[in-house]
Amino acid sequence: VQLQASGGGLVQPGGSLRLSCVVSGLTLDDYAIGWFRQAPGKEREAVSCTSSSDGSIWYSDSVKGRFTISKDNAKNTMYLQMNNLKPEDTAVYYCAADIEFLYGNGCETGETTIFGSLDQGTQVTVSS
Repeated sequence: VQLQASGGGLVQPGGSLRLSCVVSGLTLDDYAIGWFRQAPGKEREAVSCTSSSDGSIWYSDSVKGRFTISKDNAKNTMYLQMNNLKPEDTAVYYCAADIEFLYGNGCETGETTIFGSLDQGTQVTVSS
């Protein structure tokens, strides 16, 4: 299984980017999806995750109202639309899939979570 993210880059504060994650080796239609990020010197942070059971979506408070997660099952690809970007959004972004992410306590990962590796992530830098 591979999850390859792309679409990052350097953008000014207030700008937008659309990240893509092409998934191979599993059928995305059967899975919940998630985006995560990691900034230098910081731990991994969940950005947005979905539920495979009812389609509900969770966003971290720091991105709520600015980011939108989606997927195209026909293309086996997930997306993260990021608007009104802020310097604190600077990080490597990577994607993940799981049988379920939302168990009632935000975005939860575990043994069944399939992460793209950091070197399959995409760098987002927000700076003027």
